[in-house]
Formats: sequence, C-alpha cells, structure tokens
Amino acid sequence: MPADTVHIACPACGASNRLPAARLGEGPKCGKCAAALFNGHPAALTDANFEAVLNGTDIPVVVDCWASWCGPCMRFAPVFEEATGKLEPRIRTAKLDTDANSQISARLGIRSIPTLIMFKGGKETARISGALPLGPFMEWVKQHAG
Repeated sequence: MPADTVHIACPACGASNRLPAARLGEGPKCGKCAAALFNGHPAALTDANFEAVLNGTDIPVVVDCWASWCGPCMRFAPVFEEATGKLEPRIRTAKLDTDANSQISARLGIRSIPTLIMFKGGKETARISGALPLGPFMEWVKQHAG
C-alpha cells in the first residue's frame, strides 16, 4: 500500500475503504454503503462492529468507554464531541457504551468510566480513566497519537 493511502473502516457497515491520505478532509463516503466516513460526531462502537472499525482503520482511534448512568461520562460527552470536530479526519473518535456492549467492555478490562483508550493499528497504545477538560484531553491525544 502506498504511504499516501490509508484505510478507514466505515462505522456504519464496517467496510474497509482505501483513500488517498491527502483527501481525508474532503468528506469521503463509504464505497459500500455511501455513509459519511467522518461526520463530526464520534462513531458508535458495538460488540458487532468493534473489531472491523479498530482493525480496519489506519489512523489513530480514541475510544470513550461510557455508560448512561455515569455522571462524569455525561459531563465529558460534550467535551468529546467538541474534540471530535477538531480531531477529524486525522484521528477517529468513537464511543463504546459499556452497559450495552459487555463483551468488548470485559475484553478491554474496563473497571471505571469514563475510560479513554487510544488505539493504533487495532492495538491499545494508551489509556486514561476519568473525565478531562478539553485542553488536557487534547494534550493527551496529541501526546499519544504521534
């Protein structure tokens, strides 16, 4: 694969899309289902699509592991949403509802929420627990996305 080409998994259908890296900011759509590959919102991860999205995406992926009953998770949600607008398309953001997706949550060893996990090439490279303000969160991402 040429160095100027990247694979981006479609969060809607899981299909892998090969794109020129220079064109990621041009609103690419999935070649299979025509869904936007980046829409300014975190992708929803589930037990069913987790592997396809993480393993089929060459850019770093930051996953927010959360639950609807978690107060800190709810306070962090708008921060994560705002960060998504600043990070896409260089970095994919995604949310994993730990209650609804217990298989992946257990496999990841989620013990507290919110937990933020950075993945590169489908492998975990960094993890932090707790809600962060936007500035420290962006610094954490910058430090670990490199």
